[in-house]
Amino acid sequence: MKPGKQQPIGIFDSGIGGLTVANAISGALPQEQIIYFGDTAHLPYGDKSARAIKQYAYIIVDFLIEQQCKAVVIACNSASSVAYPFLYELYREDILIFNVIDPVVKGIAQDLSLRKIGIIGTQATIQSGIYERKLLELRPDLEIRSLATPLLAPMIEAGFYNNNISRAVLESYLKRPEFLELDALVLACTHYPLIKNDIASLLPDHVKIFANTDFVPRELKLELERHYLLNPQRTGNNRFYVSDYTEAFEQTTRAFYGQSIHLELCNLWKNQ
Repeated sequence: MKPGKQQPIGIFDSGIGGLTVANAISGALPQEQIIYFGDTAHLPYGDKSARAIKQYAYIIVDFLIEQQCKAVVIACNSASSVAYPFLYELYREDILIFNVIDPVVKGIAQDLSLRKIGIIGTQATIQSGIYERKLLELRPDLEIRSLATPLLAPMIEAGFYNNNISRAVLESYLKRPEFLELDALVLACTHYPLIKNDIASLLPDHVKIFANTDFVPRELKLELERHYLLNPQRTGNNRFYVSDYTEAFEQTTRAFYGQSIHLELCNLWKNQ
């Protein structure tokens, strides 16, 4: 059955970092209802195997389809890099499936002023090489330098950002020789928009910063319009689920989503 305009948009991540993408989507498409699922029981995905990430993603997307979602956004770079092709092939006849990598890659490829690109992200995302591979397919002239920055996501979730601690950690990463003379830096993790100002302060003014939150909402809107699925008027409240609940998660969500939200516990693995 073809999805309808008034059905919600599903968004999922390994935890609460994807709320930055959810917030950006809500800002760009306020008429759309969103259903968010944070797999906090298994975070972070960045140090999980590809097989485990695919299994988690499959169960979550199945849940979002049960919630009648017309589209699903994989708001996690690690899951986008290893699970998107599998999920797309599985569900493309039923719903629209989006990742957070392709819109950024497209945006970079269209900017012909760029020559040297830096990429920072989790171990899983960087090891997958997906940004580098996709960028070079479109722009073989690019020089790309990738670096796993595993300390950043847990640091941000612990509340250490936009301060001396985060700046010191960032400086140890960004001042490496391979990142000299960059034209742009890709923030290949949905946590990183929260430290975008810190990152910008450590880079020369001409360096462009590319984040998922800048490109995913635009791509989502274009595809919803193309498939005649853009909702003209919101009909339901946004809902936010997590697979493991703590008060700390709920308190941290404000920083990622920009406002207080209520998290509902939904353990999809209790019967697994």
